Amino acid sequence: MAQNRNRGWSVTMAGLGINLALGILYTWSIFKLAIKESIMAGDGRFDWSLASLNDPYAVCCLVFAFTMVIAGRVQDRVGPKLTAMIGGVLTGLGLMWISQSTSLASWVLGFGVMTGAGLGFGYASATPPALKWFPASKTGLIAGLVVSGFGLASVYIAPMANYLIGNYGLSSAMLVFGGGFMVVVCLLAQFLVNPPAGFKPAETSAPKAEAAAAKSSGIDFMPMEMIRNRNFQLLWFIFAVASGAGLMIIGNVAGMAKASMGEYAWVVVALMAVGNAGGRVVAGTLSDKIGRTQTLCIMLTFQALIMFSLFMMGKQQIVVLVIAACLIGFNYGTNLSLFPSACKDYFGLKNFGVNYGILFSAWGVGGFILPRVSQMIVASTGTFNVAYLAAGILLVFCAGMTMVVERPEAAAARAEQEAAAERARRERVRVFARLMPSQSYARRK
Repeated sequence: MAQNRNRGWSVTMAGLGINLALGILYTWSIFKLAIKESIMAGDGRFDWSLASLNDPYAVCCLVFAFTMVIAGRVQDRVGPKLTAMIGGVLTGLGLMWISQSTSLASWVLGFGVMTGAGLGFGYASATPPALKWFPASKTGLIAGLVVSGFGLASVYIAPMANYLIGNYGLSSAMLVFGGGFMVVVCLLAQFLVNPPAGFKPAETSAPKAEAAAAKSSGIDFMPMEMIRNRNFQLLWFIFAVASGAGLMIIGNVAGMAKASMGEYAWVVVALMAVGNAGGRVVAGTLSDKIGRTQTLCIMLTFQALIMFSLFMMGKQQIVVLVIAACLIGFNYGTNLSLFPSACKDYFGLKNFGVNYGILFSAWGVGGFILPRVSQMIVASTGTFNVAYLAAGILLVFCAGMTMVVERPEAAAARAEQEAAAERARRERVRVFARLMPSQSYARRK
């Protein structure tokens, strides 16, 4: 058992390390700021419209999310190691591609499509093998630790990007990141392994939330069964709104901080990353104690309050806005540990890779729509106020929706009742079919 436990932690740390490399997505606001400055200076390098500044980022979010469905199936079929290596190669090639061009089309293809697909493969490979090594009582904690790397990445990528862009230019920075991340992810992928067949981790405790998860652990939904499930539909919509609202701020935080901090705007990106990573671990651990949806309701309500405060204070109080952005990072981060944990609790581990990939498509849809709409609002009005208000209202609505999502044990009991009813119906049909010939003969007599 000690050997298995040690292997579980090595898999967890490898997954965390892979996500530390892939978290370059959350440093987009640094790259976007450099592109915007080039556009405003009219130096001819980036001939983009201001309304299209978020397009590579929005496409990256969308491709990332929908690639997770394919990557999840690949992970379930061939294992996490090869899946992670595919992710590392695609991410690196995408960043190298944009290092050779400044056209919007090239950035949408390189950062949006290629890097987005690479992030999907890499991210899909990290969490499933780690969860399989640990009992249900540690689901939230392990998921939070693995995905915290993605949120924490900007702590080192932001200052590195600021240095490389300032001294060598944006194109050279992308080339360095592309080559470095390709090597790092492919190396760490060698440590990602699933437990042996028949392995069952020993449960160390059984608080309320874990007991619920344990009751539902015997149910393994096929993808189409999950999609038809009401809980999945509710969770998908909540995930789309919560992630979109957070990404709307993350994609613009450097620009928000630029007015008050100048060249040190990257510090805010790094601080936001700490909050992002912290939210994943804190929410994962808390949800192990009080439940996934209860934790989610608390976080959504808090995030809505922050959005409303941004709307109320206007655009002059820059310092308060930056603090609020860091809190948004914390709340946003909670989603990335709560939803994979909920996916395991509600729909099982057998098809976890593809099932979570399908659920994760909500992250991409929300990340594509809300940042794109917010950028259009800013381009036409010069303020985020309307976007803040709309996001806050949607978050309050979603917090209410968490109250109608069934708990895992209730969902498991209902699924079992439905299965029993279906078995009884089929048995009645078989009995009726056997009686039909004799009844027909009796009528002829």
